[in-house]
Amino acid sequence: MMENVHQFPPPIDRIAQGDDCIDDKRVKKKHLVNRLNALNFIDGTLLVNLKHVKYNHTVVCKARPLPCIGDELVCEWMNSANLYPDLSAYRFLNILVPDGPKLILVESESGYMNEEGLQIRLPETCSVVNRRRSQRYSCKNIQARLIQNSAIFDGVLLEFCPNSFYIEIHPAPPQTFKWIDPNLSATIIFLDEKHTYYSGICKILKQSEGTKTRSYVLEPLENQTRRFKPREFRSTRQELLPLPNIIFQHPLIKIAVNLKAMDLSGTGFAVEEDRDNSVLLPGMIIPDVQINFACCFKVDCKVQVVYRKTPAAEEKKQGLKYGLAILDMDIDEHRKLTSILYQATDSRSYLSTQVDMEALWEFFFESGLIYPQKYNFLLENKDHIKKTYENLYNSNSSIARHFIYQDKGRILGHMSMLRLYKNSWLIQHHSAGHHGSVRAGLAVLNQVDRFINDSHRIYSAHMDFVFCYYRPENKFPDRIFGGICRHINDPKICSLDNFAYFHYRKTDDKRVDEEDGWTLTEMLPEDFGELKSFYKYSSGGLMLSGLDLEAGMTTEDDVTKEFERHGFRKGRHLFSLKKNNIIKAIIIENISDVGLNLSDLTNCIQAIIFDSDSLPRAIFFKMLSQISLKFKEKDVPVLIYPVSYAENQSISFEKIYSLWVYDLQHIDYYLSYLKRLIRQIQH
Repeated sequence: MMENVHQFPPPIDRIAQGDDCIDDKRVKKKHLVNRLNALNFIDGTLLVNLKHVKYNHTVVCKARPLPCIGDELVCEWMNSANLYPDLSAYRFLNILVPDGPKLILVESESGYMNEEGLQIRLPETCSVVNRRRSQRYSCKNIQARLIQNSAIFDGVLLEFCPNSFYIEIHPAPPQTFKWIDPNLSATIIFLDEKHTYYSGICKILKQSEGTKTRSYVLEPLENQTRRFKPREFRSTRQELLPLPNIIFQHPLIKIAVNLKAMDLSGTGFAVEEDRDNSVLLPGMIIPDVQINFACCFKVDCKVQVVYRKTPAAEEKKQGLKYGLAILDMDIDEHRKLTSILYQATDSRSYLSTQVDMEALWEFFFESGLIYPQKYNFLLENKDHIKKTYENLYNSNSSIARHFIYQDKGRILGHMSMLRLYKNSWLIQHHSAGHHGSVRAGLAVLNQVDRFINDSHRIYSAHMDFVFCYYRPENKFPDRIFGGICRHINDPKICSLDNFAYFHYRKTDDKRVDEEDGWTLTEMLPEDFGELKSFYKYSSGGLMLSGLDLEAGMTTEDDVTKEFERHGFRKGRHLFSLKKNNIIKAIIIENISDVGLNLSDLTNCIQAIIFDSDSLPRAIFFKMLSQISLKFKEKDVPVLIYPVSYAENQSISFEKIYSLWVYDLQHIDYYLSYLKRLIRQIQH
């Protein structure tokens, strides 16, 4: 009859399909007229059932209602140029008017129809058709791909509800519909030119006839999808008051959705939907979601629906619960979200909030984080360090996070993190004051661990590894970080490597290349292979991964640009020290603002010595003289790996620092150990 006539309609388009049933409830004409005018206002459509006079088959046509004033309804056919030539072969059966999750069944014995549309007299009351499944929605500009046994069929998604899809497929030669077995499941993908929104295994419920085009009704088979590897320690879910709103445009049906977040964490949230009006589909990706807090604060994110839970029959609930995982969000937006959540857990726990800098410096001295010898090295650059920390703590930069445990305005505990390399964050400056020091120290440690657990799966956080430097003789960090490493006993998950640390006072020594056969040049791509082989032999840990010293890394990376964007210095250069073209050491020149790390471990020279016996002490110090020229400071911190080189060459060093690196793919080991250790300390 027209382009929108389906010889085999989707299940909700005709009463006899078994998905609908007549309700005892009836609606009055006044309600029907209001509903018809609402459809006209939004350019909606209704369904007209026509029955063949001779053959008794039924066809369904889409029509647009015109404004309705009283007793008469006039409708225009959709795409009227494509009508069947002889309307006299059909008689009017009834009209189905969408009304939320139900349909209003309009029957009339008075009216007529022609090539332009139809007109009927409205009855005083109408029956209601209950849909046994969720409301079905029309879709536009969504591509559908049906994949079965390696054959990929392209088509479009016509109508959607979470329980079934109505798609149209157009095979491309040599494909034929014989390639599709309706008795087997198929993979369905929904996408457009920008995003892929869904892929899942579906059951083929029905198919139409046709050689060039066929319609299929499919049912998704999964109520749960696994986005990430299962974990023992999930992020803490919290119920906030007032409940935040989850607002987005549905990617498939393009309608606005506004739901309440029943619980919320730094990695996801749960919502509830009315069963009859459900629009969420497990596995579906929603690119743009707004988490809105009482209309005064909002954060945006990309999410995926990961599960649907249906209440048990005895619970007598109509709602469906859905879990949504955050796939990505701006790192500053994530900081705002987690800051609210941590405050809701403990009002004394602060994440990257504004800090009274005078109180912070007093705390650093009181807690012993800055002791006399360290202060002596900082004194020369005191004013510059003050400005650096003012910017670092109060500018909400994307490269830094600080965690403060504070009560009645008094800082009791502190810890901070820096995104120092592409996918690695440095944990630093863990300290607690004398008043309640154990509790405060554990509180900020818990904050950091929760932040890591909430952040490491989010791409924008760039958090594949965390690392820190600590002195082995300091009992608390050794019990925490060293204890975790010894407990796991797997250097591919967690590793420790020791460095000798001392300050080199700049001199005017000769250059290395003035010595016979010795050269100091920029590190070449092939040198990374030699570095990897040496480190695997000497340690086998994660130092190269944590410090981004693997093949393919670049010196001018996104992290450097982020530092510069926030007004900080950041640079790194890699050199190879060679004798007759044989590598003897790799030298790393790390440049940053003085005091960014209070031991200046971010503004130092690191030397990885391959051959302790064939690198003379004199050559090593000439190398330091040459490299140190790029540093502004008179005394430049130096880290030597392995410590045995400094010992063998009688190089006097001030202390040993252990470099601890953890691969966050295995975060459950870390959290399990820490939870048990904290419980022991508290008792």
